[in-house]
Amino acid sequence: MPVLVYLLHQSPKVAIAGSLAIVGAIALIGAARYAHQGLVSWRHVLLFGLPGVFATYGGAWVSKFVPGTVQLVVFALVMALAAWGMLKSPVKKPSAEDETGHAEKPLFWLIMAGLGVGIITGFVGVGGGFLLVPALVFLGGLPMHRGIATSLAVIVINSASGFYKQFDVVTGAGHSLDWRVIGIFILVGGIGSLVGNTIARRIPQHRLRQVFGVFLILMCGFILWRTVPELLHHAGLHHV
Repeated sequence: MPVLVYLLHQSPKVAIAGSLAIVGAIALIGAARYAHQGLVSWRHVLLFGLPGVFATYGGAWVSKFVPGTVQLVVFALVMALAAWGMLKSPVKKPSAEDETGHAEKPLFWLIMAGLGVGIITGFVGVGGGFLLVPALVFLGGLPMHRGIATSLAVIVINSASGFYKQFDVVTGAGHSLDWRVIGIFILVGGIGSLVGNTIARRIPQHRLRQVFGVFLILMCGFILWRTVPELLHHAGLHHV
């Protein structure tokens, strides 16, 4: 979504709808390969995905009342929280916990996490992987690699639900999606997903968490740097 906004100069609303189509399709490609490898936890797909369908639709509905710049700021702040969750544990050598995951939390918290991720997915137009992976690892009790695999399957469900509503929001506002751009991103991103699958399996899980967390922080900083001045300008605070 930031790429569509800052590099291709699409409006945030159009970029949000397009990103859901792109992310959902790429996630489907990655999830299919992980499922073939037996790494997807279908139990967690149901626990996170089914509540997320309704929450994603609701988040997308709410987004039509909110300016696009606000959605970008919310996206960045939630990304920062996810990064904190990935990096808060001290650096340590690989242990048995890295392979088995953390203890699974009660069912109520799993469903609440699915609802929360769904709302964010629909509201800011992202697949929610940066939230799903920490949730599946720390709440669902999955090791990092299985958390990544399972998150892709949940992303497919959430993205489809969010795109259904966001497409209605965009077309209702008189805008249209650039399907050529969407197709190119799906093709290139799908190839990248398969390459990333191979690379991720060779990286220790604790190191994968660190890389993931640092990437989220960098993206958060970039989005806030580009968006906050515009938001303050529209709020009449640019002279403060």
